[in-house]
Amino acid sequence: MSTRTETESEPAKRKAARPGTTGTGSLPTAPCSVVWSQGHAYVLEGFRARWVGVDDRGRPQALSGDELQRRGWSRTRGQ
Repeated sequence: MSTRTETESEPAKRKAARPGTTGTGSLPTAPCSVVWSQGHAYVLEGFRARWVGVDDRGRPQALSGDELQRRGWSRTRGQ
């Protein structure tokens, strides 16, 4: 019999501990990191420290980290 009690499942704790999953944490800093914003993927270009993706018409778009924070972002496409 275990005396350990859990109020939250282990997977839920791990998911909640991941920074940046809701866009309120800090953006990833590793080159080639991918995040999603408004249905589009953005990749971090390490040598320029900017996030590069495409707009709704498929045209190249570069955003700063601050711009991406304002737009909202996620590590998964679902947002």
